[in-house]
Amino acid sequence: MTAFRHSAESLAKLATDGSVPEMRLSEAIAEHLRRTARINPSPAERRSWDRSLPVLARDLVDAGLSGVEMLVEYQLPLTSKRADVVLAGVDRRTGGDAYVVVELKQWSQAELFEEDPELVLVAGSPGGPRLHPALQVQGYCEHIADFVGALDGKSTAIRGVAYLHTAADLDVDDLYVRVQDERTRLFTKTRRGAFLDYLREQFAPRPGADAADRLLTSAIRPSKQLLKLAAKEIKDREQFVLLAEQRLAYEIVLNAVKRARKADSKEVVIVTGGPGSGKSVIALSLLGELSRQGRAVLHATGSRSFTETMRRVAGKGSSKVKGLFKYFNSFTQAERNDLDVLICDEAHRIRETSQNRYTPARLRSDRRQVDELIDAARVPVFLLDEHQVVRPGEMGTVAEIRDRATARGFRVHEISLDGQFRCGGSRAYEEWVLRLLGLRGDAPAPWLGDDHFTVSLAESPQEFDALLRSKLDKGYSARMTAGFCWPWSDPRKDDTLVQDVRIGDWSRPWNVKGERAVGDAPASALWATQDGGFEQVGCVYTAQGFEYDWNGVILGPDLVIRNGRFITIRKASKDPALTRGTTDEQADRLIRNTYKVLMTRGMAGTVFLSCDQETQTFLEGLIR
Repeated sequence: MTAFRHSAESLAKLATDGSVPEMRLSEAIAEHLRRTARINPSPAERRSWDRSLPVLARDLVDAGLSGVEMLVEYQLPLTSKRADVVLAGVDRRTGGDAYVVVELKQWSQAELFEEDPELVLVAGSPGGPRLHPALQVQGYCEHIADFVGALDGKSTAIRGVAYLHTAADLDVDDLYVRVQDERTRLFTKTRRGAFLDYLREQFAPRPGADAADRLLTSAIRPSKQLLKLAAKEIKDREQFVLLAEQRLAYEIVLNAVKRARKADSKEVVIVTGGPGSGKSVIALSLLGELSRQGRAVLHATGSRSFTETMRRVAGKGSSKVKGLFKYFNSFTQAERNDLDVLICDEAHRIRETSQNRYTPARLRSDRRQVDELIDAARVPVFLLDEHQVVRPGEMGTVAEIRDRATARGFRVHEISLDGQFRCGGSRAYEEWVLRLLGLRGDAPAPWLGDDHFTVSLAESPQEFDALLRSKLDKGYSARMTAGFCWPWSDPRKDDTLVQDVRIGDWSRPWNVKGERAVGDAPASALWATQDGGFEQVGCVYTAQGFEYDWNGVILGPDLVIRNGRFITIRKASKDPALTRGTTDEQADRLIRNTYKVLMTRGMAGTVFLSCDQETQTFLEGLIR
């Protein structure tokens, strides 16, 4: 975990006299973020630091707490989200470590959005409702308590405050309705004296350096696995902590449900985000909450692996829960607005129509699949990543969904999840992958490293296998995947799998094709989550939508480096979806998107291996 770190006294001094040579406070923080996280902050962020941080530092000094450590832009474990400030010091009551998360807002006026205590409208700020700052800081506190080993069993050691230091009480009076506990406190400039008293109640007037050390160097407990919690999430109570934009999307959906039912109207919610940004966490949280409210709600995807896994894991022992998980083509005959909410997860897999060659003639229609999904519920929710379109005919995009909804006069909400969770919180890694694959305009760049994510290159398939197996032996989850460049055979009659994926004298089978286990190999839909899956190589159709700690990616001959850039070789692919009905341009995009999906499954690290020597040599120059 990283943060720009100073005691209150030294940060106050830095803010007033520029004691870092030739640097303002904001420049010092920006340099820290560039060095540790490869982030280049915006001018607005820098102005915010220069205006807000000196206020908090002076408050601490005036409270007699100049030795309290200020951890600015503290990166939450296993995410790329950052808390504005975490104060670290000595607990006045117990003498132990004490931490206060502070969310700084430069709002002059704000009110509840349509009397919803979870959402606020900020005067003069575009973009619609915001998450209540007390909820935002509460989520940060809960996430830190969940994942920082130093706080194991000491969750009361961390508290939270939203500090609206430019607002008067009367201008934000509505917001106090959400203040409920020690993680949702709220102060304004009107209550500065009360804020100083609050700080004195939390901290003893002693240095907080040791407490800051313990927080920043603490072991991080493994992330809660999505599928292990799904059953409890849906059947019992909410298990996930939703952060920032995740919680905002969740609250906007719940608000839209109440409003649509009351006004007999329809609203459409579109949530976009990269791999691991929390789309499926939001989907399951909504499914659980709306089910508990007695709302008519279903979850749908276009992925057989994901849907079947949800049915088997989340719905284990309960036919009612299994029935909550459907496919996109399940709604061709649905009554209009028969559901309160339809949660369309992995909506990038929406197809032009729901019909296929098996559709009976009496049911055939040219009606667009996105229209069927919009019609099915008062509040259809679409969660998608446009870079994960990997099959011909998949056409779920923000523009397509928005245009179909607005053309019919429906209100549309759009939320972008800018946190990148699956890849250990490394936004730098996802950006590196996009450049590597030519999905962003820049050329491939060297991997410069990230404290939160490991990227390595194996020199041989044997080393590739051994590296991943060593992680598995240490208790981590691990899988190996590859581009679809080898035949995919049916199981032998003796119930064994054919070793289809061959590189030199190393070979492994693909994951099982069908819906039953073959020997120790799990069924196709359970390859990513069930014991035994490591012994087979997964393809994009079984890996998409899932996560594991360590990810191995074999680049096949369909994606190779020539003259310093990746090119795709369509004829090297064995994917039947690319052999007919697609142009070379479409195939190029689908192959690149396929590898983007494969490369972004890991939470802790990725190991690469290429079958092509020129590509392997090129990667050696990028991954040191």
